[in-house]
Amino acid sequence: MDLAALIIFRAVVRENGVTRAAAKLNRVQSNVTTRIKQLEEQLGTELFIRDGRRLVLTPAGETLLPYAERLLALADEARHAVREDRPNGRLRLGTMESVAATRLPALLAQYHQQWPAVALELETGTTGKLIERVREFEVDAALVATPLDPAALGELFESVPVFREELVMLTPRGHRPIHQVGDIALSTLVAFERGCAYRSYIEKWYLEHGVRPARVLELGSYHAIVACVAAGAGVAVAPRSVLDLQADTSNIAVHALPDIDPVDTLLVWRRGHFSSALNALRRTLVESQQATGQTVGTAESAA
Repeated sequence: MDLAALIIFRAVVRENGVTRAAAKLNRVQSNVTTRIKQLEEQLGTELFIRDGRRLVLTPAGETLLPYAERLLALADEARHAVREDRPNGRLRLGTMESVAATRLPALLAQYHQQWPAVALELETGTTGKLIERVREFEVDAALVATPLDPAALGELFESVPVFREELVMLTPRGHRPIHQVGDIALSTLVAFERGCAYRSYIEKWYLEHGVRPARVLELGSYHAIVACVAAGAGVAVAPRSVLDLQADTSNIAVHALPDIDPVDTLLVWRRGHFSSALNALRRTLVESQQATGQTVGTAESAA
């Protein structure tokens, strides 16, 4: 069982079929099919079954997949380890949507100019989902909000704080000032799905005051959330930095939340799963934070 076979196996899973996997890997389709059959013969079991026109993982295939991910990640790490002087290869980075929109564009442009040999892949998600993807080697690192529950980052992870976000409440224009939960006139909270750390912080704030939103309207982007708030659908919580991206904020009001401390954004990765490309990204993020004079936690930690 060699790494090339595992790469092909993973590609067939990710691309949901041999044809697209072959195109992704720049191989002929027959070669991909042959390598999968050879891998199945080596393991003595089928890895896929055909369901109509698509391939479905067998239980053995489901078992092999996380091992393949770990072996390939370890191989990537080994390749990077011998080239510490010059970051190269692939770096898969997960990030919250708010960070991708507000903090990363200029920093990633700087990173790409400095290290053009690194193929940076970016995906967005909630803090909960991103931590899980780091855990499963599906991304190399992620930018997440400090979880409300410290247990979400156990000994498996290492982290460094890179940004600090002030959370504010958004309401329709004309809403009365908010000093406590009882001042909120609308009973619907507009938020990302569960797993969003900022949602956890605001729901905890509600509960600490004996209140629970009557309804949570789940949306997938801050543009949609702000638009719903402006239309009077409810209230929302967001980092203040997100508001700089909104073309028109004339129909919303912004309320400070002094009861909720600023929340650090962490760069997290699996302990021991580090590379020169990731180290260069960490330096870029930390140096940017230091250049702006932003105060965040200073100690790199195993969170």
